[in-house]
Amino acid sequence: MQARPNWVQWQEAMDREIDTLQNAGTWSTVPQPSNKNVVGSKWVFCIKQKADGSVDKYKARLVARGFTQVYSEDYLDTFSPVAKLASFRTILAFAT
Repeated sequence: MQARPNWVQWQEAMDREIDTLQNAGTWSTVPQPSNKNVVGSKWVFCIKQKADGSVDKYKARLVARGFTQVYSEDYLDTFSPVAKLASFRTILAFAT
């Protein structure tokens, strides 16, 4: 048993996060190459509260520590899909 009295709630939140990531097929386990940098991860914890201030739920997120990556060794380019305003207007025009 851990030192914190609410450790059980945090453990349940972590289990929910792992189950969600596994069900989504977010990652797969592969052998670690000896000459490659492995991006680590860490847990981020937050207590969600109701409007009256009581605890709604314990939330845990597993996040990648991407700042450990080195350009041209671990990745070569980045991609972020962005919708242009003209595309959005065209979609709205078709919808009407």
